[in-house]
Amino acid sequence: MTAVVQKKICMLGGFSVGKTSLVKRYVHSVFSETYLTTVGVKIDKKTVNLPDRTVNLILWDLAGEDDINSLRMTNVRGAAGYVLVADGTRPSTLEVALSLRQRVEDDYGPLPFVLLLNKSDLKEQWAIGDADVAVLRERGWWVQPTSARTGEGVEEAFQDLAVRTAD
Repeated sequence: MTAVVQKKICMLGGFSVGKTSLVKRYVHSVFSETYLTTVGVKIDKKTVNLPDRTVNLILWDLAGEDDINSLRMTNVRGAAGYVLVADGTRPSTLEVALSLRQRVEDDYGPLPFVLLLNKSDLKEQWAIGDADVAVLRERGWWVQPTSARTGEGVEEAFQDLAVRTAD
């Protein structure tokens, strides 16, 4: 019988970067153009079957962060890992993601994470350069371009995080 483990994964990033859309794409295979601001936390579950165990990812979609509203770091407590999300068309959202990663590490130590550069379907509008991505990858970061609209890179990113948090 395969072992079943539950892992809390937090979705972190600025406002309107696509955290909720990525979760909906991953969990329900849907995308909606309608924008709804997440208030507080929305929780979803996705079961991932790995070769040696089954992982129930409990996805905590946390409200975005901006200059006015700050993420409550207590929501991250107990997380096995997290997903940082930035909007490839808005470089300021990468700065928010970098800041959030530092805050998580300061409060909870190093946890497995993946940085998703969302909206890859709008690549011609991207403002985050390849050099910026290369620097992060040189630091050992797992960086994945994604599109909640098309599904590009979404399954792979969550699958990788499931593997890295399953132990």
